[in-house]
Amino acid sequence: MKASLFSLPLLVLPAAAQQVYISSNGSSPRPWCTSPAAVTTYAATPTFYHSNFSYTQTETVRTATAVQSTTPAPTYAPAYSAISSLLSNFSTTTWGNWDPSAAATTAAPTSFVNASDPYGPAAFSSLWEWAALSSFSRGAYSTTVSPTPVPTSSLILPPPLYFGPTDCLPVPKDFVFGVAGSAAQIEGAVADEGRGPAISERAGQIPIPGFTSGLNESQLSNNFVATESYYLYKQDIDRLAAIGVKYYSFSISWTRILPFGLPGSPVNAQGIQHYDDLINYILEKGMIPMATIFHWDTPLVLTGLDPMATSDSGYLLGNFNFGAQNSTFREALVNFGKIVMTHYSDRVPIWVTINEPQTGIVTGPSFYNVIMSHADLYHFYHNEINGTGEITIKMAVTPGVPQDPTDPTHVAAAEHYNEILLSDYLYPLALGLDYPDSFKYTLQDYIPLSTADLAHVGGTLDFIGVDVYSTPVIMPVVDDYQACGLNNDTTSNPYWPYCVYPLYETVNGWNVGYDNNDAVYTEPTYLRTALNYLWNTYQVPVMVTELGISLYGPGTTDFVGITSQQYDVERSHYYLSYLTEVLKAIWEDGVNVKGVIMWASADNWEWGSYEFQFGLQYVDRTTSTLDQYYKRSLFDVVDFVESRRLS
Repeated sequence: MKASLFSLPLLVLPAAAQQVYISSNGSSPRPWCTSPAAVTTYAATPTFYHSNFSYTQTETVRTATAVQSTTPAPTYAPAYSAISSLLSNFSTTTWGNWDPSAAATTAAPTSFVNASDPYGPAAFSSLWEWAALSSFSRGAYSTTVSPTPVPTSSLILPPPLYFGPTDCLPVPKDFVFGVAGSAAQIEGAVADEGRGPAISERAGQIPIPGFTSGLNESQLSNNFVATESYYLYKQDIDRLAAIGVKYYSFSISWTRILPFGLPGSPVNAQGIQHYDDLINYILEKGMIPMATIFHWDTPLVLTGLDPMATSDSGYLLGNFNFGAQNSTFREALVNFGKIVMTHYSDRVPIWVTINEPQTGIVTGPSFYNVIMSHADLYHFYHNEINGTGEITIKMAVTPGVPQDPTDPTHVAAAEHYNEILLSDYLYPLALGLDYPDSFKYTLQDYIPLSTADLAHVGGTLDFIGVDVYSTPVIMPVVDDYQACGLNNDTTSNPYWPYCVYPLYETVNGWNVGYDNNDAVYTEPTYLRTALNYLWNTYQVPVMVTELGISLYGPGTTDFVGITSQQYDVERSHYYLSYLTEVLKAIWEDGVNVKGVIMWASADNWEWGSYEFQFGLQYVDRTTSTLDQYYKRSLFDVVDFVESRRLS
């Protein structure tokens, strides 16, 4: 099927806008009340009468259904022992825990990697000293914790929502549904058992615009402890399996596998063993693992200490620099990816190469390195490992929609926005086509794609991964997109790089949906439009690889207690409405949506802050044990999906 994509002429057309403004008067229709079964004749005036009063309210007590294990678990590639020869210059060692009190020589990376013992204990300590982390601390645990059974009393479903979906659309049998977390945000133990420093640790030291919600340096929180999932993963998985979650999406820490990050440096045996144990435990509990190779945790040796540093080109499309412009990034990432794929592909059916590259791309060379790295790993997985699973890259944004779809200038503005944020990746990766012109004149230091490059990257998406939070509404602000794109001086041209105005208002001045505290709007019908756009424009299946809404967490004036945190009705309505629109896209529009992964499995570290929480479980950070509590939204969404799933 992939070959035909390039052997036949292909015309790529913008997907048609779905939302249309229709003028109407009077009350809203109620189509669910007009079916023959629902029609009841009522008199214009009701009849009133007395009756014997009794307390008649009842509550049905239902308990969550745990995931059922599948024995034996299927395999998706040869075991590591059969394909280890694919790794060259491979050696393992251990470093143990970094001791901040031990004497070490602070040095730049070029010094300690060229020392007489370039990767020994002293070099490991120097690496951490160079990271210059203030207020370093460890959590309560120092070894893997044996899980305790989830009490039945914690698995009783909450009272049903009074208002809920009114449709009867089913969930496809093989629909992927689960929860996610990333290593930098949940694991903690950042300097334990041989893990080296990553850019994520610096993100807790230096404010990153767009990530830390306006917090200054003194207000930032670090990820040194996070939710201690590195040691508590068995309890975490037990809790998810007990409530009925089937898929668990996690990321593999680059510096936990390669503390020094670079090709040729030793592999951390304890890191390899940890993810082996994690994957095996997921399978033991009847769940299915989904792994991300790179989730913004670049080794510091590839980025330097400042996540806001950029090149001299003047181009900055992302929020921060995750090091992709480094000339060794491609080789280093592919080396890391090959190591983890070779070890774990026999048990992991779904792989994500790179998480949300739009967020950390700063230059044309960084963009080139990202798409080429993805393609390298795609071919390694399918052609050398002979993996039978699926592999993708995760887009950080959904397509923008025109504020007024009846106005051609609004439609053109939305298309321009989507070309720069999505088509620059998806034209080459999904369709084997060159970058759109709008991307070329906006990011003028881009590296042109040769015919060989296009052949290498084309068709390297088994599906499109898209992380859904809010869909922006787009309105035009310039007449000449090329002139605007060519002027990257944001002082004189504040509209660069997108040269449009993204907002969250309808043409009539209403918000597009409920506005929570972290710029995530509840706008489910726009998701249906976005899924149609992706499927019809780029011609490959789609998976919603992150979907979530944040509410206030500890440390904010709007924070509420544990029981109120658990009763997160806003999050339930968000998920149920979005899932309903996903099902409409599948059954009514013919869109191939493979699944939905919810962000996040539990409240976690959100890149400098614990204040805004996306978790489906509450984490009590007032205790050193970081106890977790189910939120009602997790019960509601699992029940919604599994009660509708076709057998």
